[in-house]
Amino acid sequence: MVQVTAATDRLSLADFFALGFRGDRNYELERGYLREMPTESDLNLRIASLIFAQLLQLGIPPARLRIGTEIVVQSDRATVRRPDLVVLSEGLVLALSEAGSSTVMPEFPMPDLVVEVVSPGRENAVRDYRYKRSEYAVCGIREYWIVDPGRGVVSALELVEGFYEVVEFAAGDRVVSPLFGDLGVTVGKVLGLS
Repeated sequence: MVQVTAATDRLSLADFFALGFRGDRNYELERGYLREMPTESDLNLRIASLIFAQLLQLGIPPARLRIGTEIVVQSDRATVRRPDLVVLSEGLVLALSEAGSSTVMPEFPMPDLVVEVVSPGRENAVRDYRYKRSEYAVCGIREYWIVDPGRGVVSALELVEGFYEVVEFAAGDRVVSPLFGDLGVTVGKVLGLS
């Protein structure tokens, strides 16, 4: 078992997975550095659950929906993200079942959709709006949503020629996904405002 002796220790992917973090603690590996993520707020969990339920109602099979799945990001430094919600592609469902793991590796097909709910704090917003946006684009993830309770918006980003194009939905707008169409829910409902 690898032991981390300081927050400044740089880890490889192998080191990160050897640590065996699972269950009660939420860690991400960001550019080689271990980052303990705060416990999800009740609001963030409710938002992810509501979106999960809406996607089920649209007919997306439960086998394609995941909470807590890790994604290894291809970058200059080892990075592992744990989005709030993931919609797997059919090819990824098969790859994960064959691998016996819930970690999306770079050689696997990528998810169709990744959803991040922005936690309070500037650092969290920068991570979701800037770093994860570029990381998920490099991975080839077709759609990325940023659900921002603080701003009262849901941003749907569609990958077009290697870059994300964004449409923001606010207040009474109905959330529309480039891949899955009209979710049948307003931003206010997603954010628990109505």
